Amino acid sequence: MQGKKESTVMEAATTNIFYRPVIFFSVLLCFQYRAAGVASDTLSNGRNLTDGDTLVSANGSFTLGFFSPGLPSRRYLAIWFSESADAVWVANRDSPLNDTAGVVVIDGTGGLVLLDGAAGQAAWSSNTTGSSPSVAVQLLESGNLVVRDQGSGDVLWQSFDNPSNTLIAGMRLGRNPRTGAEWSLTSWRAPDDPATGGCRRVMDTRGLADCVSWCGAGKKYRTGPWNGLWFSGVPEMASYSSMFANQVVVKPDEIAYVFTAATAAAPFSRLVLSEAGVIQRLVWDPSSKGWNTFAQAPRDVCDDYAKCGAFGLCNVNTASTLFCSCMAGFSPMFPSQWSMRETSGGCRRNAPLECGNGSTTDGFVPVRGVKLPDTDNATVDTGATLDECRARCFANCSCVAYAAADIRGAGGGSGCVMWTVNNKKRTVIKVLLPVTAACLLLLMSMFLVWLRKCRGKRQNKVVQKRMLGYLSALNELGDENLELPFVSFGDIAAATNNFSDDNMLGQGGFGKVYKGMLGDNKEVAIKRLSKGSGQGVEEFRNEVVLIAKLQHRNLVKLLGCCIHGDEKLLIYEYLPNKSLEAFIFDPASKYALDWPTRFKIIKGVARGLLYLHQDSRLTIIHRDLKSSNILLDVDMSPKISDFGMARIFGGNQQEANTNRVVGTYGYMSPEYAMDGAFSVKSDTYSYGVILLEIVSGLKISLPRLMDFPNLLAYAWSLWKDDKAMDLVDSSIAESCSKMEVLLCIHIGLLCVQDNPNNRPPMSSVVFMLENEAAALPAPIQPVYFAHRASGAKQSGGNTSSSNNNMSLTVLEGR
Repeated sequence: MQGKKESTVMEAATTNIFYRPVIFFSVLLCFQYRAAGVASDTLSNGRNLTDGDTLVSANGSFTLGFFSPGLPSRRYLAIWFSESADAVWVANRDSPLNDTAGVVVIDGTGGLVLLDGAAGQAAWSSNTTGSSPSVAVQLLESGNLVVRDQGSGDVLWQSFDNPSNTLIAGMRLGRNPRTGAEWSLTSWRAPDDPATGGCRRVMDTRGLADCVSWCGAGKKYRTGPWNGLWFSGVPEMASYSSMFANQVVVKPDEIAYVFTAATAAAPFSRLVLSEAGVIQRLVWDPSSKGWNTFAQAPRDVCDDYAKCGAFGLCNVNTASTLFCSCMAGFSPMFPSQWSMRETSGGCRRNAPLECGNGSTTDGFVPVRGVKLPDTDNATVDTGATLDECRARCFANCSCVAYAAADIRGAGGGSGCVMWTVNNKKRTVIKVLLPVTAACLLLLMSMFLVWLRKCRGKRQNKVVQKRMLGYLSALNELGDENLELPFVSFGDIAAATNNFSDDNMLGQGGFGKVYKGMLGDNKEVAIKRLSKGSGQGVEEFRNEVVLIAKLQHRNLVKLLGCCIHGDEKLLIYEYLPNKSLEAFIFDPASKYALDWPTRFKIIKGVARGLLYLHQDSRLTIIHRDLKSSNILLDVDMSPKISDFGMARIFGGNQQEANTNRVVGTYGYMSPEYAMDGAFSVKSDTYSYGVILLEIVSGLKISLPRLMDFPNLLAYAWSLWKDDKAMDLVDSSIAESCSKMEVLLCIHIGLLCVQDNPNNRPPMSSVVFMLENEAAALPAPIQPVYFAHRASGAKQSGGNTSSSNNNMSLTVLEGR
C-alpha cells in the first residue's frame, strides 16, 4: 500500500537463507619437530625453547613451536592444533626468522621474547610491562599462551588478546570501551604466508554489536546486529547451538563476541578469516580427521555489503530480477543505474507519508527473514517493550522502521531499535505554525531573511564565478573539467550539526575540520576556511585543483567543495585514525604502530611524494610536509594531505624562489627557510625529518631535557658514534628489524643534507627502501636552522610567512 510507513532494508540480505556446500582448499602446513625429551606445557625462568622443541598443553590439544607454512627458510613461532597441524596463532608473522637458530626466552623483566640467534636481536616480544622477573609461560589446554606472575598468579600477557587470523573457543572479538583496545582478526597475506594481509574482522560496537569484515578501506561483509541469540544475518548459528554457546558480552570494559564449547565432548571449532576476506566456521571431525565447513560468509551475492541499498530487498533465488527488488510502495532511486546492474543507490517511496497531518492511513508492514540494517546511527533502547517501540516510531515522523533489539522471550522480543531520517519538510511545517500573535514579527523576519538571502545569493554567485575563473585560469593541469561536486552550505551545516564542537576533529592553519555525514550515510571530513587564517582563494584553489586531479592511494581524496558568501569549505574522505602525529608522539598510542606498520607508512609516504614529483603529469611541490599532514586510514596506510601551500612546476622548471616562505619550522629545508628557494628536494628534506621522527618517536624539536638542539643533531651524533640503534623508539626497539631500521636512519640522514644536490630524489628513496642490499652513499654532517624572534607573521598554526627570521647553525661534533 502506497503512503504506508514500512520497515527499511539498507543491507543486502536474502529472504530465504540456506546452507550451500563450499569446497574449501586448505594448505598443508609443514611442521618440523625434533624430539627433546618429554614435552611440557610450561616454560619457566632459566629455560628456553629452541627450534625443534615444543610446549604441549596438558591434554595434548595444542602445541607451541616453530613452523614453516611456505618457504622452509622462513621460520615462525606458532600455536597449532596438535591433531591437524593448523596454526591458530603466529607470533612473528611479519618478522620471520631466516634459519633454525631461533630461541624463545624469558627476559629480565619477565617478558616473553623470540630471539633471532643468527642476527642476535629480538624478532618478537610480548612487551610485558611492569612485571616481576619471577614468571612462567604456560600453554593452556584452551590454546591460550599466558605469561603468569608466579607469586600472585596474575596473567601479565596472553595470546588470546593478540589474535592472528583465527578465533577459537574462549577468544574475544570486540573492544574495550575504556581503553580503546581492540580484539580483531587480520588475514594472512597468502595461504602460505602468515604476514599481515589486507582484510580485517572487527566488531562494530556502535548501536547493537555487529561483526564486520573489511578489505582495504571498504566493508566487504557484516553479520547484522546481535539479536540475543545470533547475529541477524547468520540464523544458521542456531543449528549448531548444541555444540557451541554463542554470546555477546557487554560490560563497561568489554563489548565482545565469544563462543565456547557447549559440552566437554564438543568438537574443536575455529573461525578463520581468509586472505580474500571470507570468514569460515570450521569444525573438527575426529572420525575423518578433517575440518568440516559449517558456514562461510559472504555466502552469496546477497551478502555483499549494501548490495541493494536503502529500502531494497535482495533474494539469491531471483537472478532474473538482478537479485534486487524494491519493497512494496517503492521504486528504484536511479532507474538508469539499475538497468546497468548498479543497484546500491537503493529505492524511494512512490508516495509520501502523511505523518503529522492527522491521517490514520500510515501503518507498518513487517519484513521477515532479512538481515537488519546498520545500527551505528540508529536509536537503541534495550529497556523498552516492542509495543512501546512501535508507538514511538509511529509518533516520530522521522522514523522509517523499528525492530526488537532482543528476540528472546515471547511476544516477538523486547528492546527497541529505531531507524530515522531527517525530514526537513515536516520540520518546517512544525516551526511555521500560524500563531496569530506573532504574525507581524514573522512577516518582518521573513522579509529580512529574504533580503539577506538575495544578497547572499548575489554575493555567492560573484564568488563562485570568480572562483571558477581562478580554477580555469590557474589550472595548470590542462583540464578545466574537474568533475568535483559543489555541495550546498545548508547540506554541510546539517551534516556537521551546524558545525557543532562535538563534531570537530581538529584545527590547523586553514581552519577547523569537522566530521560529517552526507547523502548516503557517507562519513566525510569537512575543512572550513577560517576568515582570520591568512589563507584565501589561492590556497583554496590549490586544494581543489591539485587533489581533485591527482589520484593516488597515498594522497587524501577530495570529494567536493562549497563556496557560500565568504565561506569556503572542502570535503574529504574521512580517515578514522587521524594523523601520524597523533600516534608517534603519544606515549599511549605509539604502541599501536609496530615496526612493520611504521615501515609501511615510511614507504607509503615516499610513494606518494614520488607520484607528486614525477609520476603525475607535472611536478608538484608540497612545501608543508609534516607528521600532522600525514593521515592514516583504517588500515594505517598513509595519505598525504593539506595541499594549500603546494606549487606546480611545468616544463623543464627545476626550482623557484619566493619572498613568502610558508611551511613549518624544523621541516623546512635550509635553502627554503633562508633564501626562499624551493624544489622537489625541499620536500625530500621534509620527508627525511618525518622518517627520523617515525623511527625515533621524537619530534624534530627535542624536549629541553635532551642535550641536543633538535632531532637531526641527536640522530647524527648517534650515527657517527655507531650507536644509531639507540635512536629507535623504545616501543618498537625489541621487535623491529635492525636492518630495516638502520636503512631508514641512513636514508633519513641523506634526505636532510644541507646541499640539495646531495639529497636523493624520491625515485631513489623508493628504490632504496625496496632494495635493502642497495649501496648507499655516506651521509654528510647535516645543518640545522633555528627561528629568531623577529615578530614574523604567522599564517596559521606554526607556519611561517617570512624569510628573514631564521639563523643557520652548523652542528659541531660530539
